[in-house]
Amino acid sequence: MPRAIFENIVIQKFENVTTLEFCQYTAIRFFEILFIEKGKGHIIINNHKVAYADKQIFILIPDDKYNLEIHTPTTVSAIKFLNSFFNEYVSGAHKTQVKEWFRKIEIIFQGTNRTSEIQLSSTNEENGILALFKALCTEYSDENLKSETVLKSILHAILHIISRNVIVVKAENQDSKIQEILNYIHFHIHTPEMLSKKHLSEQFNISENYISQYFKSKMNIGLKKYIITYKVKLAETRLKYTNLTITEIAQELGFTDSSHLDKTFLNLKGITAKKFRES
Repeated sequence: MPRAIFENIVIQKFENVTTLEFCQYTAIRFFEILFIEKGKGHIIINNHKVAYADKQIFILIPDDKYNLEIHTPTTVSAIKFLNSFFNEYVSGAHKTQVKEWFRKIEIIFQGTNRTSEIQLSSTNEENGILALFKALCTEYSDENLKSETVLKSILHAILHIISRNVIVVKAENQDSKIQEILNYIHFHIHTPEMLSKKHLSEQFNISENYISQYFKSKMNIGLKKYIITYKVKLAETRLKYTNLTITEIAQELGFTDSSHLDKTFLNLKGITAKKFRES
């Protein structure tokens, strides 16, 4: 039976445990961030088994299955939140903030190494995220302090740190230059002017006349088609996890209108965006 939660956000912390009763290999119906503060063992995510150790982070999304095999006493925090976390689109500053949150976690969705740990880039990052997890658990567990505004602010900071440490895509057996270009495209996908051939050629010191040929030689797909294909992937994510209209999604991702998105979606996926959402 799938695991579910009945609040928008649930935060749990377990200290020096050798078993976790809630942790079963069944599908989850929420998003989850696991932070292993200390301990050793294995985590199995969608039949992919990896070792875990101190100060490691794992990301789970709806329909994932996972379980922990604990070898030494483990301290772990779990942040679980529902789709509705992204669906509270209202006017003004809150709408802008929610969009920014979703863009951060969207980076995590697309990471090809999502079933491995998120590798933080420095000790300062590790210490910072540990402090944020402690603050989040303290705020959530104390009914006299518990504030949704504070919880969201801390979680926003955690998502920001995680998203800037995620390798968006891993180009197997490729040089660092194409890896940099891919990550740059993903991080700037909402800013079309930064993805023009002219801008990319200046950014990566490659001739404007040659950059498309270089990209295709490395990725076996044209630069323009790659960008469009990635935008359709992002549209899929929004269709599944937000209540944005197809028109709003088209506008956010730089399509002319909803018909343009529908036509592109049909061409690449064999189904319209509307039918995809209904399914």
